[in-house]
Amino acid sequence: MEISEKLLCLFSAEVRESDDGYVVEVPRREIETGGIEPGDTYRVALISRSDTVETSADGDARSTTTTDGPQPPVEPGEMRYVEIEDLGKQGDGIARVERGYVIIVPGAAVGERVKIEVAEVKSNFAVGEIVEEAI
Repeated sequence: MEISEKLLCLFSAEVRESDDGYVVEVPRREIETGGIEPGDTYRVALISRSDTVETSADGDARSTTTTDGPQPPVEPGEMRYVEIEDLGKQGDGIARVERGYVIIVPGAAVGERVKIEVAEVKSNFAVGEIVEEAI
């Protein structure tokens, strides 16, 4: 499956029935991390949760359910060049990388392109420290 570079967020949620339709609730963290804004319109893709089949070393097939979400696209200690696109509520620089994943960069300004070292990685954001200012 091909995933667009413009993907802002990815999460799992249940679809529930409402009076005149169905509702998919967006987790609060997606709003708080700045990926999406209340009141804006977005395209939504729904992917069914399905069982997958793995084969063990002895050739036996076993069924497993995939429940883990996507892994962060960065790792602690990784060096990256990022462009600061926005400022967070506390004035830290915000960069977005693959799948819209957010990297918070303290001390960076909007429009700067900087080399960072990823210091901390969470499921929905990372924190990077500036290693050098880039042009």
